[in-house]
Amino acid sequence: MKWGMVIDLQKCTGCGECVAACKLENNVAIVEPKESEMGRTMLWMDMLTMYEGEYPRLRVRQFPRPCMHCDHPPCTKVCPVRATYKNEEGIVAQIYPQCIGCRYCMAACPYTVKSFNWYKPEWAPGIRETTNPDVSVRPAGVVEKCTFCVHRLQKAKEQAKSEGRTLREDDFQTACAESCPAGAIVFGDLDNTGHRVSSLSHSPRATRLLEDLGTEPKVIYLKEVD
Repeated sequence: MKWGMVIDLQKCTGCGECVAACKLENNVAIVEPKESEMGRTMLWMDMLTMYEGEYPRLRVRQFPRPCMHCDHPPCTKVCPVRATYKNEEGIVAQIYPQCIGCRYCMAACPYTVKSFNWYKPEWAPGIRETTNPDVSVRPAGVVEKCTFCVHRLQKAKEQAKSEGRTLREDDFQTACAESCPAGAIVFGDLDNTGHRVSSLSHSPRATRLLEDLGTEPKVIYLKEVD
């Protein structure tokens, strides 16, 4: 298996629902505005802003950007304690208890998708009880990022095993894909021709961010049609 994602920019409205769903699913802390101004915003799924054309025919659009889960991830090569690595299914994972907070991986990532946890995560009264028990709350001093909701994969595998069957496409979906109201985010096994993500990744509209770097990201964008 090789898990991957396709984001169709023709369908994406830039509503940000995927960002909110990711934060809730993965217990990503909300930081104070003053901290955000210092570049300490915690996001596993971000919205990139792109400007096209020139004034007065300037066009602004936003699109989602999770971790690219590269086939050749620069971040894993620089980690001195192997706290980040690519697993056998292509997911670039983090081992939080092993992370020493050196942030070499953040510097090496050309997509700037990793966040450093500057403080012990805090939630407003009552919000703490709504955190997802399936996802650990990361301590201060470690780097964190999108995991393709790998905790959901583990539960889906256990469910399929208990039912004596193989894993189906619908068994495992990331929170962002599940929440997208426009159906712009499709997730699945890139190696499985029965999964929608596999056929979409071969679309003539398919493109990858910073392809020339040779990182081979497994998040693929479908360009808009003029």
